[in-house]
Amino acid sequence: MLGMRVRIALAEKEVKYEYKEEDLRNKSPLLLQMNPIHKKIPVLIHNGKPICESLIGVEYIDEVWKDKSPLLPSDPYERAQARFWGDYIDKKPYYGGDNFGFGDIALIGFYCWFHAYEIYGNFNIEAECPKLVAWGKRCMQRDSVAKTLPDQHKILEFAKILREKLGLE
Repeated sequence: MLGMRVRIALAEKEVKYEYKEEDLRNKSPLLLQMNPIHKKIPVLIHNGKPICESLIGVEYIDEVWKDKSPLLPSDPYERAQARFWGDYIDKKPYYGGDNFGFGDIALIGFYCWFHAYEIYGNFNIEAECPKLVAWGKRCMQRDSVAKTLPDQHKILEFAKILREKLGLE
């Protein structure tokens, strides 16, 4: 999820870039060199200089490539509000803040699809989106969620049937 922020911002600005997949269990020398403090992704490398942390990367992209699709409002108050909410979302255990609520209920239905996304999308959600997975696991500790969401293996089977019907298998 966090690495996606930078990639989406670059796409919005129509900036061509080289994407490098990172094995988070065996971190590359480049990652360790570019982010020696936190040793984590994402790291945007621009003109040989690292920009670490996803929201900082998005702000950097918006400032460097000003000519297309502004990502932050031009009004200082609105820009401060956008930064506040971005930071707020990153630091709270649930989308509604400290307590499970409306935003979590709106989004949790996608959690049971994660296994199918990994199988058919050929990527590791936990490695790519650790905060999203941690949020899903917190939500799954609630009886209301655990007893309601379908089993991930049933979803995988449904996805397989759907793919067959669409001619993707």
